[in-house]
Amino acid sequence: MQPERTDLLPPKDDPFTLEDLRNYDGSVAGKPIYVSIKGTVFDVSHKSDVYGPGKSYNIFAGKDGSKGLGMSSLKAEHAVPDYSGLDEKDMKTLNDWHAFFTKRYNIVGRVSDLPDAVKDK
Repeated sequence: MQPERTDLLPPKDDPFTLEDLRNYDGSVAGKPIYVSIKGTVFDVSHKSDVYGPGKSYNIFAGKDGSKGLGMSSLKAEHAVPDYSGLDEKDMKTLNDWHAFFTKRYNIVGRVSDLPDAVKDK
C-alpha cells in the first residue's frame, strides 16, 4: 500500500459533469487521469501505471465508479456512480477507498450531476 502524501495541494471544488470526467480517462497522452469516488474527483495521474490505459484499475479512470469500488469489483457494469444499493459492508469498503484516496491524491473537483439516489449520502 502506498504511504500517505504530505505534499497534497488544498482541495479544489471545480464542478465536473460525468460527461466532463470521461475526458480524463488516460487515453490522451499528457492529459491528467481523474477518478471520482462519491462525487469527489481525484487526480491519479502520477499512478498511470495503475490507472492508465490497459492497467488494472483503468476501469475507474474518467468516471465515478463508486459502486464497483464498494463491491471490490473490476467489472465494467459495476463501475458506475450509483452506490445506493450497497450493503453496510460494501459501504464501509467504499468509505475506506474514499479515505485512502483523500490521503494520497489531489482533489481537483466535485461531480455536479450524480444520480439523485446518492446525493448527500
